[in-house]
Amino acid sequence: MNRKIGYLLAGVAAGAVNGLLGAGGGMILVPLLTLLGHLEDRKVFPTSVAIIFPICLISLSVSPGFGNLPWQEAWPYLLAAIPGGLLAGILDKKIPVKWLHRALGILIIYGGVRYLW
Repeated sequence: MNRKIGYLLAGVAAGAVNGLLGAGGGMILVPLLTLLGHLEDRKVFPTSVAIIFPICLISLSVSPGFGNLPWQEAWPYLLAAIPGGLLAGILDKKIPVKWLHRALGILIIYGGVRYLW
């Protein structure tokens, strides 16, 4: 498959899932960037984050509830996410990619099972 078509399909799928469900675009992107985009394993996760961030901003800006965002509820999570993101960035090169893929797979399965009921 042409690499540009792979990028296009991965981006459309991630944007659609993220826009419809409010999250999950990264869970779509990681496998698709590997399969269709033919990216190196070590580049897949940061590329996914770089793509999802603007998608989240776009999804948020067109959301019907945009004017009534629950910032008071979100701030504690956002502030706590900063050290988590820094730690993950530091540990990223120390954790084998195989483990990262497995962890993502476990989270996807856990989330899927949890949301079925």
